[in-house]
Amino acid sequence: MIKKLPVEKMGESNLGWLRSKFHFSFAEYFNEENINFGVLRVINDDLISANTGFDTHPHRDMEIITYVVHGYLTHKDSMGNESTLSRGQVQYMSAGTGVRHSEYNNHSEELRLLQIWVLPDRKGHTPNYGEYKFGWDERKNKFLHFVSSKSGDAPIKINQDINFYALELDDGKEEKFEVKPKRQAYVVQIEGKSSVNGLELNTKDGLETIGESLKIKAVGKSHILIIEMQEREDLK
Repeated sequence: MIKKLPVEKMGESNLGWLRSKFHFSFAEYFNEENINFGVLRVINDDLISANTGFDTHPHRDMEIITYVVHGYLTHKDSMGNESTLSRGQVQYMSAGTGVRHSEYNNHSEELRLLQIWVLPDRKGHTPNYGEYKFGWDERKNKFLHFVSSKSGDAPIKINQDINFYALELDDGKEEKFEVKPKRQAYVVQIEGKSSVNGLELNTKDGLETIGESLKIKAVGKSHILIIEMQEREDLK
């Protein structure tokens, strides 16, 4: 089963300093038929204006991945971490029993990021933070596997059976992505355009697949994210 979610049909918010597209129900956008996709609970495509950001706020019992598309993200948290990330770099936070953090764009250009929340395998994990400043070429015409479970082999390991892959394809290049039985995957067309199993994905579109592998062809330069996980009947 494959289903496309065009950006035009997503939830959205405009707070002036923050403009967001919501792949799943979030904040004032609620769609009871689009709460989550398996353990994937949130994908927010955020545009944050220069010299603004999220003031200190709490999280708990959620695995949070932030992928910077362009601009600069400055993070501070209650565990004492502070850093700035740029295009293609990733931070992760296991909120666990509770953590407070802030996220700012302290620069003169707009910041775009993907904020992604994953339900953990259980509640009550010890909070944790980390980041990876991947080189851009690590995803150039090949999959960069950057998130896995604690038993997986990606550099970022979180408390859930899930895998994240980034890919930038040159025009006309093709890649195949296997989705095994009882597994499912969510695709975000971050930038550019792709043909995925014959479906056209434009910038910011999403796509769900359950048990069906993907044939991806770039139409122009194409930058995509794939999130692969176990199929969960209890989380349909």
